[in-house]
Amino acid sequence: MRLSHILRLAIATGLGATALTVAGTATPAHARIAEHGAACLTPKTNAAAAAARGGAAGLDHRGITPAEQRAIARRTSTQLAAKGTSSIGESAVVTRVRVPVHVHVMRSAAGRGNVTNYQITRQIAVMNKDFADTPFNFDLVSIDRFKNTSWHKDQQSATYRARTRKGGANALNVWLVDFAYLGIATFPWDYAKKGAIDGIRVDYDSLPGGSITNFNLGGTATHETGHWLGLYHTFQGGCTQLNDQVSDTPAQMSPTSGCPASRDSCPLTGNDPIHNFMDYSFDSCYTNFTSGQSSRAARMWSAYRG
Repeated sequence: MRLSHILRLAIATGLGATALTVAGTATPAHARIAEHGAACLTPKTNAAAAAARGGAAGLDHRGITPAEQRAIARRTSTQLAAKGTSSIGESAVVTRVRVPVHVHVMRSAAGRGNVTNYQITRQIAVMNKDFADTPFNFDLVSIDRFKNTSWHKDQQSATYRARTRKGGANALNVWLVDFAYLGIATFPWDYAKKGAIDGIRVDYDSLPGGSITNFNLGGTATHETGHWLGLYHTFQGGCTQLNDQVSDTPAQMSPTSGCPASRDSCPLTGNDPIHNFMDYSFDSCYTNFTSGQSSRAARMWSAYRG
């Protein structure tokens, strides 16, 4: 059984963040990944992953240290000041932002993964509903289709992204592939150095109407777009006061599995934000971004993509 099939089985049965051991390699069952650093995916053991970065570890924790978070925050403030928008804060009201979206369908030679235009338009509709309380609106501009089994399997990732990506820093490129993860995203502060591969990669079966049980309502693309806009996971950093750099998301020790009635993994005030799009809950459990997340995304947009 292929690794992706094993992972999907784990996802369907609600194993969540539990590690599966396949051929001696521990890999998270539910891996919505934000890419920071290396472009390739090489699953490693959980022990090694704690200090690893993004896709290079195959884990969603990304290993971004508090020092790196502070450095990113300083860089963001510098960028905003240079653009004359340093006053944007968590309580700011930002006008609507139109985000052009380019979707790249990576089919296999046999046609596997050739999702329909209807599925794609439904996905964009889901994203617009999910981001309705934020400044962002997503406008589908183009759909490209490629017949290449290697690309379909997310092989030669840096190559195919560089060859097919469209638009500038403000353009969201979505590559639909078949791989062992639900999704992977790049962060906005990496665009200056890695603009050629900027965007999100999403398992094609996670689109509305896909076959990944509990993760086929379009929530993965919303989650990864959140990363693309500069949001961390709600459980980033564990039980710390500002673990995800947003003040109105309660601290969370670890990702949520499934959709429990409630969960409280930290001694700090507030239950875990299990319905937040930046957690690991089932798609059906997702309902919101917070106002703080909306404002952080607006800051990141102004700093790096606007």
